[in-house]
Amino acid sequence: MNNKKRPLGRGIEALIPKNTETKPVTEIDIVDILPNNDQPRKSFDKDKLNELVESIRQKGVIQPILVHKEGRRYIIIAGERRWRAAGLAGLKKIPAVVKEINTEKERLELAIIENIQREDLNSVELAKAYKSLIDTYGYTQEKLATQMGKSRSSIANTMRLLNLPDEVLDAIKSEKITEGHARTLITLDSVDEILSILKEIIKKKLSVRETEKLINSIKNKDKDQQKKNKEDDKNIFIEKIQNELEGLFKTKVNIKHKKKGGTIEIKYSSGDDFERIITALRGELK
Repeated sequence: MNNKKRPLGRGIEALIPKNTETKPVTEIDIVDILPNNDQPRKSFDKDKLNELVESIRQKGVIQPILVHKEGRRYIIIAGERRWRAAGLAGLKKIPAVVKEINTEKERLELAIIENIQREDLNSVELAKAYKSLIDTYGYTQEKLATQMGKSRSSIANTMRLLNLPDEVLDAIKSEKITEGHARTLITLDSVDEILSILKEIIKKKLSVRETEKLINSIKNKDKDQQKKNKEDDKNIFIEKIQNELEGLFKTKVNIKHKKKGGTIEIKYSSGDDFERIITALRGELK
């Protein structure tokens, strides 16, 4: 029995019916089509877009885009990249399927879910898409995981990327670092440390594994420094007590402090010195 989670619907195939008699593909003027402002995908790779432009010039638009009519214009639900490329290729019209949508909520959900299922989003866009579904439409991480066929921890880990500084998110979007790099940076507490390591990753082209080693070395140094600071604090305390005892007994006192126990050495140079120290001790102990 296959217990594998199934994603919500079937992506673009679920949104564009194969029966074109009920939902026919129509040619729509490109200038009458507008992008969806809530489209989760915000960045388009120039090289890949240019490749699509050349393909469209040679073969046309093979797969129709999905739109929703709003007044006299059409809003893109899926296929903004094809629409952009068709315009750059000089096409005046583009094949499209017009889908009736009753609410703004449904339109935005379809746009987000379609992009997630097509895996066209970078990890930052994906994290923002998840956050939008949770914040705007009341999804829980558990429900979203079930709908998308992913584990809840996968959803949570992706969304955690949004806690990183904007410089890191920009580096992910521009493909200077990977999501794996970003996840190692999340383990750091200091923004300054995160940005410092980010520069090292980009400058030296570090792999994720190399980045992990670098971060671990920094953490170990921090632990060593914390340990040294504690030892220094203890040394200052012992030195203070030692000075107090020397002032009390008017002689050299040496405290040897260890993790478990230690010794206090009180030096004397004569019998009279010894009697004086003993008298002082007896007086302090009364």
